[in-house]
Parts: sequence; C-alpha cells; structure tokens
Amino acid sequence: MVDVRPPPLRSLEDFIRGSARFAVPDVSDLDRWNNRIINNLLYYQSNYFVFVLGFLVIVGYFRPLELFVGAVVVTLLFLGFIWTAENQAPVRRFRRNHPSICVLVILLGSYLFILLLGGVAVFLFGIAFPILMVLVHASVRLRSLKNKLENKLESIGLKRTPMGLLLEALGQEQEAGS
Repeated sequence: MVDVRPPPLRSLEDFIRGSARFAVPDVSDLDRWNNRIINNLLYYQSNYFVFVLGFLVIVGYFRPLELFVGAVVVTLLFLGFIWTAENQAPVRRFRRNHPSICVLVILLGSYLFILLLGGVAVFLFGIAFPILMVLVHASVRLRSLKNKLENKLESIGLKRTPMGLLLEALGQEQEAGS
C-alpha cells in the first residue's frame, strides 16, 4: 500500500468536451467492452473520484447520517464479499468470470439492507447514481490514439493506484492495462 499513488487529473477537454469521443459499446463483444471499461476506469480514475466525491459532498451536506449509514453498509458488504471471494474458490471463480454481476449484487444487497434501515433515496442518489454514471462514461468513452499510447506507457503504474487495487479486488487484475 505504500507505493499506491493516484494518477493525475485528466483535462475536461479530454474527459468530456472537445476531443472526447463517445460511442455505444458493441454488446456482442463482451471482452472488448469489459476491456474498454477497465482501461477507462484506470485512465480517468482521478476524474471519476472527483465526480463521486462531489456527489457525496452534496448529498452528505443535506443528509449526513443517511449517507454515513449507506457508506458503512456498502463498505461492509464489499469487504465481506472480498473476504468470501478470497476464502471460497467457487466465489473467487465467479468474481473473476462475472465482475459486473458481483458489483450489481453488492449494490443490490446494499440497497435491500438500507431499505430495511431507511434512507433509500440517499443511497440511490448519493452512492448508486455516481457509480452508474462512472460506469456509463467508462462504457461509452472512446479513447484517442494519444490516450491509448499514454495508457500503455502508464499501465504498470496504473495498476498500483486506488482503482487498480479495486479492480484487482474484483478479480480484474489480468485485464488492467491491456
């Protein structure tokens, strides 16, 4: 964990405006789509972190207790899933083969648990919506040749970032930087 460092923020020009290119992913080629998402998550992770943090600050300002409860529930369910995946081979295989289903199970489990505790709107707007927007952007963002070259040069370093560690925990370490 000592050598974990966040990558630089990418410019808004590159992230959303101007030179940014977007296209609907080819859902018939799931490997290519998964690779696009992982590479975008790694490359734009600082931008995604700022986006999610902005949502958390806004929601936390209006509903701090509900946001705290939601964050604790999601964190505990995620850590429980990671612990189970590390100790149970069938869960580990499922995590590696179906990472998006695993994320959905964690979010759905969090939603159901928070439904019992109350604060569903805070969960949906403060936690699930930013994650959905990050995944949508990572799915539709096409990278320029310059960005792909930068990513190849940074690929070793990007694996030792917070997003690289998160992807590794979700069983996607073999895809990162490809």
